[in-house]
Amino acid sequence: MVGSIDVLSGLFENENVAQELAFKTAIEFVNLNHVVGKSRMILYHVEEVIAHDSFDANKEVCRQMRAEEGIAAVFGPISKIPRAHVQSICNSFEIPHLNAQWDARDSPDYFSINVYPDYNILSRSYADIINYWGWKQFTIIYEDDDGLLRLQEVLKATKAKDHKITVRKIDPYQTSHISMFKDMKIKNEYHVIVDCDYKKVQPILHEALKVNMLSELYHFHFTTLDVDLVNLEDYKYSGANITAMRLIDPSNTHVIEVVERYKFLESSSNPTPLQGKTHLQTEVALMYDAVHLFAKALSELTLAQSFETVNLSCNKKQTWQYGNSLLNYMKSMETVGLSGKIRFDNGRRSDFKLDVIELAQSGLRKVGSWEPSTGINITTSYNEKKKENLNKLSNMTLRVTTVYDEPYVMLKANPKPGEPIHEGFIPDLLDLIKAKLNFNYTMYQVPDENYGNEQPDGTWDGMVGELMLRDPGKRADMAAAGMTITYEREEVVDFTKPFLNLGITILYKKPVKAPPELFSFLDPLSINVWIYMLAAYLCVSFMLFVIARFSPYEWTNPHPCNEDSDLVENQFTILNSLWFTIGSLMQQGCEIAPRAISTRIVACIWWFFTLIIISSYTANLAAFLTVERMVSPIESVDDLAKQTTIKYGTRNGGSTSKFFEKSDIPTYKRMWAYMSANPDTAFVDTNDEGYSKVLSSDYAYIGESITLDYQVQRKCDLTQVGGLLDSKGFGIAFPKDSPWTDLISREIIYFQENQQIQKLYNKWWKEKSGGKCDVETKKKDASALGVKHVGGVFVVLVGGLGAGLFIACAEFMWKARKNAKIDKQSFCSEISEELRFAVKCFGSSDKTTRRVASKEIVDNGIQFTPMIAMPNNRNQKELYA
Repeated sequence: MVGSIDVLSGLFENENVAQELAFKTAIEFVNLNHVVGKSRMILYHVEEVIAHDSFDANKEVCRQMRAEEGIAAVFGPISKIPRAHVQSICNSFEIPHLNAQWDARDSPDYFSINVYPDYNILSRSYADIINYWGWKQFTIIYEDDDGLLRLQEVLKATKAKDHKITVRKIDPYQTSHISMFKDMKIKNEYHVIVDCDYKKVQPILHEALKVNMLSELYHFHFTTLDVDLVNLEDYKYSGANITAMRLIDPSNTHVIEVVERYKFLESSSNPTPLQGKTHLQTEVALMYDAVHLFAKALSELTLAQSFETVNLSCNKKQTWQYGNSLLNYMKSMETVGLSGKIRFDNGRRSDFKLDVIELAQSGLRKVGSWEPSTGINITTSYNEKKKENLNKLSNMTLRVTTVYDEPYVMLKANPKPGEPIHEGFIPDLLDLIKAKLNFNYTMYQVPDENYGNEQPDGTWDGMVGELMLRDPGKRADMAAAGMTITYEREEVVDFTKPFLNLGITILYKKPVKAPPELFSFLDPLSINVWIYMLAAYLCVSFMLFVIARFSPYEWTNPHPCNEDSDLVENQFTILNSLWFTIGSLMQQGCEIAPRAISTRIVACIWWFFTLIIISSYTANLAAFLTVERMVSPIESVDDLAKQTTIKYGTRNGGSTSKFFEKSDIPTYKRMWAYMSANPDTAFVDTNDEGYSKVLSSDYAYIGESITLDYQVQRKCDLTQVGGLLDSKGFGIAFPKDSPWTDLISREIIYFQENQQIQKLYNKWWKEKSGGKCDVETKKKDASALGVKHVGGVFVVLVGGLGAGLFIACAEFMWKARKNAKIDKQSFCSEISEELRFAVKCFGSSDKTTRRVASKEIVDNGIQFTPMIAMPNNRNQKELYA
C-alpha cells in the first residue's frame, strides 16, 4: 500500500511531445523500480500550454498549486520567456523547478536547476576544438541571438591579430540561402561554424551542395548536439568534412535499454533510426535525467525525514517548507544518467563530457572527446584517418594543372588511341602514385603557362591560382610540374615532400680550346723544377771537376805507350765536366768516363737523377699534348658578378628571380641590381628562350640545376658553371588543407627509398639523351710537376755528391800518405803541395809524376830503385845505394 504520493507538474508545448513522453516514461520507470522507496509514489500532472505565452503558463502553475495534493516540483515549459516566469513563481513559493533546455542566464533563480550543460563551458568546448584544428580564418553562421552567446568564446578569438572571423546571420524570412553560400565561395571561406537547430542542418548542407561547397576543401562544424538525428546519407561520399559534438552516446548500454523498452522516440519529429541505431534528442534525454535526479533526491530526503506536499495559492504568500531541502539534495548529489555524469557547481552543470564526431563514408563516428578539465582529446589514430582518406580518394578523378616543360611534362607525339596524351617525368611519377592509391587524373596546362606568383591585388596567377579558384568545377585538385617549393607559395597552398632536390646554378657555353703556346714544351715541369735542375746541373759539374782533381786516380798518363813519361793528365776540366753532365742529362752520353770510385759514384747518382727527371718529363709531356686545355671566362658566380662583358639573367617572375630579389648576400644583391636595371637583356619569359640566348650570344642563364642539367645532356655546347647557390626542392601542390597532401607525400617518400624516382630521373635526363653529350668524359687539365713531385731525386743527388766527395777525400789522403813516404817528407807538407795544385781551378790539367817500378832492377851487383817524381816537377831520377 502506498504511504505517500508526490505530484510533479509538467508544462509542455504542443511541439514538445517527445519531452512530454520522456517525462511520463521516466516517472513510470521510477515507480516500477521503487527508486523513491516502496512507501512513496510519484504522480504527474501534465498540461499543454501555448508556446511563448507566459500568462497561460503562469495560470496553469497556479492552478496545479491550488490542487489538494499540491506539487513537489515543476518541469517546463520549454519556451524561454514563459520558463522565466514559471521560475519566478517557483522561487517565490520555494518549489524546485527543473529544466532540460539551454539557458544563457548568468543568475538563474535559486530554486531553478538545469541539467543542460552550462552555456559558458559549452562555448569553451567550441573554442577549444577550433584552436585544435588551428583555424585562423573561419566563418560563423548563426540562426538567432542565442547563437552568438553560445559562440562567445569563439568570438573572443577575434582579439588575436592573426585571426579573421566572418559572422553571417541566417535570415529567418528567406527560404533559400544559396546567395549567402555563393558569396562565401567567392571569398574563399572554407571553414564554417554553423549554429542552428538540428532540423535545419540538412537544408543548409543541401544548399551548400548546390554550389559545390561540400568537398574535401570545406569544413562544416555544427554546434547542435543532435547531429545524430540528421540523415546525412547524401553527403557521406562527397568528401565534405562535417563535424559536431554530442552529449548523448547512442552506443551507451543504458541509452539503448531505455529506448528499446519504452520506445518514447516513436512520436518524435525524426523517428527513423540512423544507421540502424536509435538516437536520442539531447533535450529528451535530459528531461529523462531530470526526473531521475528528482527521484533520487526525493529518496534521500525521505530517508532523512518524513514530509508531505501541500497545496499553495498564488494569492497568498506561503512557501513549501521542504522545497529548499529537496533542492539542496539535487544540487549536492552526483548521479549518472543518459547524458553521463550529472554534478552541479553552484547550481550549474559544469562537469560533463562531449563526444567529437565526424561524418565518414561509414556514417557518423566518434573521433575524440572533450572535457572541461582536459580539453580536446582526439582518439582517432593516424591510420584510421589515413584509411578514411584512402577510401575517399579511391576511384576519384583529380584535375591536375601543369606547365609544359621538358622533361617534366610534354605532349606526346602521335599518341595511339586510348593512350594518354602527356608524357614525361611528372606523368610517370603520377602513374606510380595512382597505381598505389587507386585514383585517376586528368591533366591540362594552365592558360597563362606560369608556375604561380602573387599579383599586386593579392591574387595569384599560374598553377597556384588554379588551385585557389573559387569554383570547384574549375579549380584544380593538384598542381604537378617542375615547381619550386617557396615560402610564399606554401602560405596559400600545401606542398608534398620534395620529389627532387636542386639548387640555383649558371648555364653558359662550354669554354673554347686554348691556342697552343710557343714554349708549351716547358709546361710539364714547373718553373721551380727547371730552376732547380739548372742549379743541380751546375753544382754536379763543379763537384765532378773538384772531385776529379782531388782524386789521384783521375790523373793518368796521356801516352800509355810511353811508360817512361813523367806527365799525367786529368780529363775532367771545367768544360769537360759541363759536357759530361749535359750529355747524361740529354740521354746521349760522351767519350769521357770517370775512373775513380768517387767520380763514378757522382756519375751514377747523376745518371739516376736524370733518369727520373727525363722519365717524369716525358710522361707528363704526353699528358700535356693529349689533354685539350679549355679557357672559360667565368668559373663561379663571383666571376660573373664582378665582370660586365657577359650579360646574365633569369626567368622573369620565377622562383630564381625571387631568390635574388630577397637575398641579403652582397654578391646576389649586386646581381639583382644589375638585372633590375637591365630587364630587357637580363630577363626571359621561358626557359627555352634562355637556352637559345646562351647559345646565340654572350649570355649566362641562371636557373634550377636539374632543369639546366637536362639541357646540358642534350646541347653539347652548354655547361653548368660553378656550384649551387642554394638548396630547395620540387613538390606537388594542393589546395590548402587538402586531405590528399599527406597521402601522396608518403608515396613520394616510398618511391624515393625504393629508388623509383631516381630511375625516372635517369630515364628522362640521361637515357633519353642517348649519350649525346657525355659530361662524364671531361678530363682534368694536366698539371705541371712541382718540386713536391720530384723533390726526392734531388735529395738522392745531394747524398750521392756527398758520398763522392767523401771518397775523393779518402783517396786524396791515402795517395798523399804513400807519396810522403817515397819523398821522405812529412805527411802535412805532401798534402799541402797536392792541395795547392788541386785547387788551381784554372791551372793546367797536366802534371809530372814519379813512376814506381813494378820490380827492383839489379845491374852489375848494384841495385837501382826508380823513384817517382814528386809534384814539384822534379823529373830527374835519384839513385840510392
